[in-house]
Amino acid sequence: MDLSIIIVNYNSAAKTLACLESLKKADLQDLEVELFLVDNNSDEAVEEAAKLIWPSLDFVGNDKNLGMGAGNNVGLRRARGEYVLVLNPDTELKPGSIKTMIRYLKSDESVGLVGPKLLYPDGQEQDSCFRYPNIFLPLLRRTFLGYFAKDYLDSYLMKNLDMSKPQSVEWIMGSCLMIRKSVLDQVGFFDERFFMYLEDTDLCRRINNAGFKVVYLPTAEAIHHHGRASAKHHWLVAPFINKLSRIHLASLVKYMAKWHKFQ
Repeated sequence: MDLSIIIVNYNSAAKTLACLESLKKADLQDLEVELFLVDNNSDEAVEEAAKLIWPSLDFVGNDKNLGMGAGNNVGLRRARGEYVLVLNPDTELKPGSIKTMIRYLKSDESVGLVGPKLLYPDGQEQDSCFRYPNIFLPLLRRTFLGYFAKDYLDSYLMKNLDMSKPQSVEWIMGSCLMIRKSVLDQVGFFDERFFMYLEDTDLCRRINNAGFKVVYLPTAEAIHHHGRASAKHHWLVAPFINKLSRIHLASLVKYMAKWHKFQ
């Protein structure tokens, strides 16, 4: 098996189907591919429509919402591919990008994970690779304090690197990640303590610490319908009125407790 693709859906049927349509156009005919659609107990039915697009997909319905990390692990435990593509349902891969990522991994055994350039639907480039966060990052990114920490934020967003070519980075947004399965077997799957947010940061950190590279690969591209749902409200009130903000903050605290890194 060449490639295992895992998509975790939670009440995102329309986006999931668009993601599957993009995979149909990805020129995978000469690859042996398996696809797992893991549903986190959505209110919307998606299995029947998904199988009209990709008849051979393996649908796994969870009896509760496990979150992103644990949901992906359901697929990872079933995966038999040499490479694993973890996709958020709000992504649409550009044709040729999957093979571009596979070729890069095949060309350099020291690389454990690659992520593509992410684009907004209008073609504008998204920030998708970063340095490891510190506990003060939400304050600096979401308040006026960031004005006084521009150099730090530019460093966090890796603005000092030439992002027109492949770069070894600290972590990549988990919307679209291709990972060598043997590396996952060595470092472990997603840490299920992170219901949502920071599970990608944590995994990339473990891959880097194991001596493998995490590489941003701009020659592969994906459209990401990124809404930053946890950052829609003012930082003072967000934890009180936005469930995703509370989950994000809880994940940051868990991440800091795990890594003891206040940098």
